[in-house]
Amino acid sequence: MKQTFEVLNVKCGGCANTLKKSLQESFGEVEVNLETEPRTITLDVAEDRMEELRGKLVSLGYPMADEDLNSIARFGATAKSFVSCAVGRMDKGGGGAGDR
Repeated sequence: MKQTFEVLNVKCGGCANTLKKSLQESFGEVEVNLETEPRTITLDVAEDRMEELRGKLVSLGYPMADEDLNSIARFGATAKSFVSCAVGRMDKGGGGAGDR
């Protein structure tokens, strides 16, 4: 069943590209809505795979908005998201500040 989740640290198309590419193999098609704040992702995920999804999002630097992270973990997630964003921008063929 498709579900929508609020995620943190998603700023631009590079971030969206990273999420789509990183989650596609495990979860299939991922939609990223850059028009909402906080940003949302929509994907098909079974309840028994929620912890896997949460772990993957945290490892990329884009935790769910309801994730209970301490301040150090939140800072680490933010730092990881900058790297993931840069990788996503390179993978989609660049992208300037206008993507944000």
